[in-house]
Amino acid sequence: MKLDRCTIAVSAALFLGTLLVFGRAIGNDFINYDDPVYVTENPPVQAGLTLEGIRWALTTSAAANWHPLTWISHMVDWSVFEDDPRGHHAVSIVFHALNSILVFLLFRRLTNAFWLSAFSAALFAWHPLRVESVAWVAERKDVLSAFFGLFALWAYVVYAQQRSTKWYWLSIGTFALGLLAKPMLVTLPVIMLLLDLWPLQRFHSASRLEKLPFFLLAAGSCAITLAVQHAGGSISAMLPLRPRIANAFVAVVGYLEKFVWPNDLAVLYPHPGFWPATAVAAAILVFVLVTTAALSQFRERPCLAIGWSWFVIMLLPVLGFVQIGLHYMADRYTYLPILGLQLALLPFFAKGFRPILAVAAVAVLSACALRTWSQLGIWKNSFTLFDHALAITHDNYLAFNNRGLFFDRAGRLDEAMADYKKSLAINPHYAEANNNLGQALTERGRPRDGLAMFRAALEASPDLLAAHNNLGNALADDGKPAEALPHYDFVLALEPWNVSALSNSGIALSMLGRYTEAIARLEKAVQFAPDNPNAQRNLAKARSMMEQAAP
Repeated sequence: MKLDRCTIAVSAALFLGTLLVFGRAIGNDFINYDDPVYVTENPPVQAGLTLEGIRWALTTSAAANWHPLTWISHMVDWSVFEDDPRGHHAVSIVFHALNSILVFLLFRRLTNAFWLSAFSAALFAWHPLRVESVAWVAERKDVLSAFFGLFALWAYVVYAQQRSTKWYWLSIGTFALGLLAKPMLVTLPVIMLLLDLWPLQRFHSASRLEKLPFFLLAAGSCAITLAVQHAGGSISAMLPLRPRIANAFVAVVGYLEKFVWPNDLAVLYPHPGFWPATAVAAAILVFVLVTTAALSQFRERPCLAIGWSWFVIMLLPVLGFVQIGLHYMADRYTYLPILGLQLALLPFFAKGFRPILAVAAVAVLSACALRTWSQLGIWKNSFTLFDHALAITHDNYLAFNNRGLFFDRAGRLDEAMADYKKSLAINPHYAEANNNLGQALTERGRPRDGLAMFRAALEASPDLLAAHNNLGNALADDGKPAEALPHYDFVLALEPWNVSALSNSGIALSMLGRYTEAIARLEKAVQFAPDNPNAQRNLAKARSMMEQAAP
């Protein structure tokens, strides 16, 4: 397939323009929300790309997800950049820039509108809603899965137009890779069926049968994801069905609003649990009106119905029918769904070039680029990110907790404890804040108060590994190593590389006279973290205790 010079030039401009707009993110730090789980405190990732690491990536359910390709991408980054966040950010930006080219090529294939496809690709790439997916290292899975998902869609459209089976198999292969990066792509086969209706106009039994491999892959990904998330405790069973349905309507309208007016973007929009009846009624009304208008225009303007359906269908996995996490919506969830809205609007302007439209396009793209540049600054570090979230959201107990964690790591313990307490004032059952406040109290010489907080954290979230580890430490310090060991063992059953649990359980075992087991764990801790002074010190202490106990 040959590309003309104009296509190459526009693709290069999109790529370089996206690098320029998002270049500010390269100077940002890692943040204390998910980045530790994915990169900064993950020994398998920090071991770099190895055969053992690949095996781990293919079998682990860490982070309550199964996305081996994402883990492997982080391993490659660590092999090259280690703990320098600039390289990690740069790779995500490059993937996003490549995705802008794929959107351009895909839209051009679908609409045959060259410059409007270029505009749509730039709008996708430079819109402020993209910031969360690109500037958040832990969200590598967004840009990576989208790269393969967009490639799969483009290859499918080429196959449908040229009838060359190599593109069909390439589409299946890249779709599978996309699922290995993030299961958000499970609705992609339905999007292919929508494109068969319009603009491909090939919705017949044979074309539907072609989707069978895609649906089988999607079904397998759904099954694995639900099993892993349920086992990881990320699926909430607290809300009954009706509030979850209400949230879906509110979230769809919220995403529409953020697309049109991307203001007050936050890393987390706290789920209120139960929405006011007026808010739900208004959201349902907007949804029904837009859906009715789109479907009623199917014959005259099929782009409306297809684009709106794309938008809603791709959002279905993250609308809260199955409640995952603490939020009711998230900017990152718009990464691919928003293309449906753009596709719905694009053909309205495809009848010819108008100077006023060109001026408007430049104005819109310039405004988006400036707003995106500003939003990237909010992601500079954990303080700027969560301080901003607290300024624009209400009852954001996660933001208080994570800002407190930033203060804690900076040695500002009074401010940290104040934020932890504010978090718990909003949600007394928030496990992470209970655990962090317990750790702070312990550091302040109040171990019994800390012990109570660790127990409260585990009562709220029995699988919280950090609380198990901290409770084990508190019990061991209180002279109860036998009670501490089950908590360490719980951690190590899920994270056998956890250096803190290995090291501290080694001391607990030594206190019980089980020196051989203790030294084995401590040696493993040193193997995982050769530069960790606590592990080195505890290993020497255990060996000394063993020598003193020898007859």
